[in-house]
Amino acid sequence: MKKYDDLVVGSGISGMTLALLLGMNGRSVLLLEKSPRIGGSLARFYREGIPFDTGFHFTGGFGKNGILHDMLTVLGIHDYVKPIYLSKEKNNRIIFEAEQATYDMPTGYQETIAKLKEYFPGEEQAIDWYFEMVKDVCSRTVAMDLRKISLSPNLIDEDFVSLDDVLKGLTDNCTLRAFLAAYSMCYGVKPAEVSFANHSRVCFGLYQSVARVKDGGDAFIKAFRECFAELDIAIMCDRYITGCVDIRNKHVGRFVLNTGEEISCTHCIFTIHPKEILKTLPQEHLSNAFVDRVNAFEPSAGFFSVFGVVEPDDPADDFDPSILSLFPTTDVNSMLDPGTTSAQALVIMKNREVVGGRSYRVMNASEISFPEHVAAWKDSRTGNRPPGYAEYKQKRVDSIRRRIVRTYPEYRDSFRVVEAASVLTFRDYLHSPDGSAYGVKQKIGQFNLFGKLPLRNVYAAGQSSMLPGVVGAMMSSFIVGRSIVGKEKYCRFIEQRLCS
Repeated sequence: MKKYDDLVVGSGISGMTLALLLGMNGRSVLLLEKSPRIGGSLARFYREGIPFDTGFHFTGGFGKNGILHDMLTVLGIHDYVKPIYLSKEKNNRIIFEAEQATYDMPTGYQETIAKLKEYFPGEEQAIDWYFEMVKDVCSRTVAMDLRKISLSPNLIDEDFVSLDDVLKGLTDNCTLRAFLAAYSMCYGVKPAEVSFANHSRVCFGLYQSVARVKDGGDAFIKAFRECFAELDIAIMCDRYITGCVDIRNKHVGRFVLNTGEEISCTHCIFTIHPKEILKTLPQEHLSNAFVDRVNAFEPSAGFFSVFGVVEPDDPADDFDPSILSLFPTTDVNSMLDPGTTSAQALVIMKNREVVGGRSYRVMNASEISFPEHVAAWKDSRTGNRPPGYAEYKQKRVDSIRRRIVRTYPEYRDSFRVVEAASVLTFRDYLHSPDGSAYGVKQKIGQFNLFGKLPLRNVYAAGQSSMLPGVVGAMMSSFIVGRSIVGKEKYCRFIEQRLCS
């Protein structure tokens, strides 16, 4: 039987972050991954030698003193991850199709405010109030300052009021409300269901700057791997827990893997989906209330994604990294409703990739989708789907391609679809229960699975624990890491890393 100080289950950004934090504090760590390789949705996939992003496309928080900047600094991988800022306004564009209205956004918090005031004259007060509220929420959120981070929930009044209610209280302008709610697509929850506080925490860094990353999520994975090699951090892929045994006083003595191997550890931290955690833990040690709470979690929105290239490459086409969001309506709640029968929101991302000296103009497009869209085939698996599924998939591919070439008519004859993925594809590839893009739906008043679980040496972290996306998932690991390492030692460690 192998023994470690800590067992981290799941190797997405949260699992890798936590494993490195624990290893840097002198602990022996095993990072366990169900897939053949680590990285989760960060890992790129290749078709015809061309790299495509799976689930990580862009983020905020890279700016100096931003939360992502600080976390990467503490982890010692800041210099490995190179942001590519969307510095030109036209490269961060939102189009409301019904209104035929186009909005190009600059980089910078104050610059964003000024630009919105140009677009919406007469709404200056509403815009100022909104951005002051966002900034105030983040300044009062302990978790967004690594020097103050703790397991305390630190709930504030804005955690109990919806984004929808705040926006309706600020302005009657439907288009402005839709614009301010646009980043709902970055966490997949209706404005009527998400708290204004969580919306603010997700958006604050994006208002400061939006950036892609050179080599995408693979850059993070490579950086973590190099750091793991210098510490007492082991990795096991194609492994998952099938049993928790030798449980005494709510403390798990051994974890049995699918291979029959047994692992002993002081702490086990799950960074996987809460419903996968529930399937792993022994039911006899869980209360009915705990089981009901986890089963009640709803999935956030997912995506139907099309991956393609513009051929042949044209050096004269700058093909700058860009994000273009197509909103068919200003009703963001309806766009994030599984029952809607209207067109879905579509995000088109352009990026030039160079592989082996050859340049590719890569274009990924992700359209909002839900498990309900593929319910007829939910019991099938990748590589073994019924004929009806192929028809559904082709229909959506054709529809998305038409929207792409309508938006970029210059690529009508040169854009080629290379691959496509439905919610079911993401479900099977990422071993999630439903294929949602952002874990569980973060709803007002919801008590997420986070920190210590009913079994005393078992914890939960990840994007379903605190906030969705790369930043939220990493923040959850920094918080749980403090609990395991110990407050005083951890605070010294954070201070030293930030000041070095």
